[in-house]
Amino acid sequence: MLENVDLTLKLDKTTYKEALPRLQERLRECQNLALESSMPVVVVFEGWDGAGKGSNISQLAEKLDPRHFKVHPIGAPSGDERGRPFLWRFWRRLPPAGDIAVFDRSWYGRVLIERVEKLIQKAEWRLAFNEISEFERQLTDDGTLIVKFWLQISKKEQRKRFERLEDDPAMSWKVTKEDWRHHKAYRDYEAAVEEMLARTGTHWAPWTIVEAEDERYGSAKIHETLIRAIESGVEEVRRGRENGSRDGVSARADTNPVGSPPAGSHPVEAAAVEATEQEPRAPGAGPDQPGVLGASTLLDQVDLTQTLSREEYRATLRPLQAELRRLQRDLIQREVPVLIVYEGWDAAGKGGNIMRLTQFLDPRGYFVTAYAAPTDEEKRHHYLWRFWRDLPYAGQIGIFDRSWYGRVLVERVEGFCSEKEWRRAYQEINEFEAQLTAERTVLVKFWLHVSPDEQLRRFEERAEDKFRHWKLTEDDWRNRQKLPLYREAVVEMLERTSTAWAPWTIVEANDKPFARVKTLRTTIDAVREVV
Repeated sequence: MLENVDLTLKLDKTTYKEALPRLQERLRECQNLALESSMPVVVVFEGWDGAGKGSNISQLAEKLDPRHFKVHPIGAPSGDERGRPFLWRFWRRLPPAGDIAVFDRSWYGRVLIERVEKLIQKAEWRLAFNEISEFERQLTDDGTLIVKFWLQISKKEQRKRFERLEDDPAMSWKVTKEDWRHHKAYRDYEAAVEEMLARTGTHWAPWTIVEAEDERYGSAKIHETLIRAIESGVEEVRRGRENGSRDGVSARADTNPVGSPPAGSHPVEAAAVEATEQEPRAPGAGPDQPGVLGASTLLDQVDLTQTLSREEYRATLRPLQAELRRLQRDLIQREVPVLIVYEGWDAAGKGGNIMRLTQFLDPRGYFVTAYAAPTDEEKRHHYLWRFWRDLPYAGQIGIFDRSWYGRVLVERVEGFCSEKEWRRAYQEINEFEAQLTAERTVLVKFWLHVSPDEQLRRFEERAEDKFRHWKLTEDDWRNRQKLPLYREAVVEMLERTSTAWAPWTIVEANDKPFARVKTLRTTIDAVREVV
C-alpha cells in the first residue's frame, strides 16, 4: 500500500501562498458550522517522526477559535493511565458536541510503537485492532466526525530531515536517540503501519494518506480533506434533522479513504478475541442451557421468598465483610481493578447493600459513584463518556450506584434517546464490558429485584418516615405507573447483556439481609477467581 504512494507530488510556492489563507478561512467557517450543528470533530495525526505533524497542526490552529479547538499531544502513558484500560485516556479527551479535538499521536500507538517495541504482548495488540474499530464506530454512530491522517515520507527523507534539524542549534533538541532508533527500525514500523491502515481504514473512519515530502503539498491536502469532511458531515446532520433523525453521522465525504472491511472481518489470533466473539447469555444459564428464558418468564423465575433470619444474618455478615477486606489487600498487591455495578428497582435497597459491602473496606482503596441524570456537559458527549472517566485504577474497587444501563432502561422508557440509539446500546455495552474484562478488570453486575407489592410497601414506609421521606420522589411514583414498560426493558437488558465475560447476578431483594449476604458472597467469589 505505502509503496504506491507518490511522494514526488509537489505544490509550487506561489500557488500555496495564494491558497493557504483561503483554506484557513474556509476551515474557520467549517469550525463554525460544526459548532452550530453540535457535531464533535476528532482529527487524528499519525505518521513518521519528522513528517511534519507539529507544523501541520500549528497551521490548522492559526485561524481557529481556540475556545472550541484543543490539541492533545500523546506520549507514553503515565502511571495512572497504565493502571486503566488503554482507551481510558482517549475517552477522557474526547471533544464535546461542536468542538474540534486534534490528537498528535493517538490510540494507534497501541498497534505501532507498543507493538514494534514489544511493550505489550502479541495478543494485546491483536485485540486492540478490534477495540479501536469498535471505539471509532461507537463515536461515529453517535455523531462524531473522525478524520485520520497518516503523514508519509521515505526513510531517506526522514534521515535528511533529522540531519537538517541536528545541524540547527535552535532545533537540534527535537531529534532524540529514540528517533534514530525508530529510524533504524523503519522497515519494522512500515509493516505495522501497513497492517494498521488495512485493518482500521473503515467506512466510518477512513484513513487519508498524506504525501508529506513536499510540505506545501501535504499542508494543502490536509486542509482540503478536513474541510470536505466537515462540510459533508454537517450536511448529513442537516439532512438527518430534516428527516427527524436524532442519530449521528453515518457516512462521510470522499476523503481518499484507505482500508479494508471493518475489523471483525479480518482474521485475528483466536485467543485474543475469544471473549469478544461469544454470544450473550441469560443470567444463570449454564453452558448446556439454551441461554434465554423468555421475556415473559425471566423475572418470574426469581424466588423472592428467600430470607435470612436475624441470627443467620449476624453470624454470616461480619465474616464475609472481613474476607472481602482481606481480598482487598490482595487486589492492591496484584494491581487488579474491580468494578461493581448496582442496578435495580426503586427502593430495592441498593444504598444499604452498598453500605454493608464497603463497611469494613479500607476507604483509601474504594470509591462509590452514584449516577443521576446526565449534566449539561455530559449530554454533549457520548453517553459512555462519563462512565469511562470514572473507571477504577489497578488495585482499586469502584462501585457504581446506577450505570450505563440507564441507556436501555430509563432513557428507553422515558424517550430520552431514540429507539435506534437504545437498540444500538446493547452491542456498545457488551463491547465496552469486554474491553474492561480483557484488561483484567473484575466486573460484577447486580440487579436487585423486588416484587411490586414489596416496592409499594417500602414507598409507603418511606413516606411516613420523617428521616427518610426525602428518598421518595415524584419520579419514583411516576416510574411505578410505567412498571410494565420498565419490566420489559429490564428483561431485555438482562437477556442481551449477560455475557460470559460480564454476567448479571439477579439478587432476590425482598429480604434485605438475604440480598446483602448474596452480593457479598458473589463479590468475594468473583475476586477469588483472580487473586
